[in-house]
Amino acid sequence: MHKIRILAFVLVWVGSLVMASGEIHPSLIRNHAAIAYATTPVTDAVAQLNGRLQRGEVTFQKKGPSGYLESVLDVLGVPIESQVLVFSKTSFQAPRINPTNPRAIYFNDTVSVGWVRTGPVLEFVAHDPKQGAIFYTLEQSATGIPQFERNDTCVMCHASDATHNVPGMFIGSVFPGVDGTTMYGPAYTTDHRSPFDLRWGGWFVTGTHRANRHMGNTVATNPVDLAAMVTPESVHVTKLDGRFDMTGYLSPSSDIVALLVLEHQAQMLNLITRVGWEARVGDEAHRPLEAAAAELVDYLLFVDEAPLPGPISGPTAFAGVFSSQGPRDSRGRSLRQLDLDRRLLTYPCSYLIYSEPFDGMPAAAKAAVYERMWEVLTGQETSDRYDTLSDADRTAIIEILRETKKDLPAYWLASVGSQDRVTSP
Repeated sequence: MHKIRILAFVLVWVGSLVMASGEIHPSLIRNHAAIAYATTPVTDAVAQLNGRLQRGEVTFQKKGPSGYLESVLDVLGVPIESQVLVFSKTSFQAPRINPTNPRAIYFNDTVSVGWVRTGPVLEFVAHDPKQGAIFYTLEQSATGIPQFERNDTCVMCHASDATHNVPGMFIGSVFPGVDGTTMYGPAYTTDHRSPFDLRWGGWFVTGTHRANRHMGNTVATNPVDLAAMVTPESVHVTKLDGRFDMTGYLSPSSDIVALLVLEHQAQMLNLITRVGWEARVGDEAHRPLEAAAAELVDYLLFVDEAPLPGPISGPTAFAGVFSSQGPRDSRGRSLRQLDLDRRLLTYPCSYLIYSEPFDGMPAAAKAAVYERMWEVLTGQETSDRYDTLSDADRTAIIEILRETKKDLPAYWLASVGSQDRVTSP
């Protein structure tokens, strides 16, 4: 208790010093009056579903060991094909998680659902258009009308440098021991920029690819040589048969394509939240809004994407389900089209540009993001690091967005092509 009090005092003291200097420390931004993360009302998908439950507009049905899981996924529009499996002990239900009882995660663009077999609750992360990631649990043994409970204790682990210091998700890669406990060694936060060989330690990964190494599907048994856990047999896994009892799991796979999408998505949503929050706190933010927008745009346009060892294919219908959602332009092109050979997407611009969290950013933040995108896509930004975007990529992204994104600034619509060097206002 004394340590907790001392820590609380230190945080307040540090926060006061930073405020006195005219800036907010990045880790304290959620406590700013303009954010008020813990008290501001939210309208995310789970909050809305809670209201529907209370009004009797929807009900959940329990089904076997997974309880409410399948019913909840259906109501929230979360595809079963998105299932990925993590067996490292990296959840508040950690004592129940291990390689023979992995935690299943299902997701769509703005909601992620976690299920642990024998666990008392389902876990949820829903992205509010204004407040970012909101954490909930749902009691599996509830009687009467089930209700989602907000669980802000998750923020203790889910608001750090790994999430850009806003509440959010992140994908970790660790060296797991035989029971799923993280061994003493390197741990990585991974996204589409991460080398393929460092990904997925502590996860099951099913599918085909041409890589010689990744860290999934295996455990470390030699504390002196953790890397020895990776073998050709662990790298190339298409089925999980015989690895654990699959009773209760909605899919027998942990689809590699779903993992690739989730990795990108987690950090994209965190960056959207971060830029929106910095715009809301204004001059007290720790950097100019233009710098925050530039970081977001680099990620949104996959500027630093690590090459993929394709062709990559998953064992489920996830890729087709994901790509079918659109929207599409008059030529049938979509930002959800998957490449899966040398990169994740056919057109390197995040589909989350259509999401409610992106649309919910303050006007100043969206203006800064659109302006920076225009500078990059039209070649006004001449740094060599943007050479990864070909002329064809740039032209296609602009053309697709012109037909499918309704709130583009007028200068996006005024010119003919991506190389017109049109200067935004």
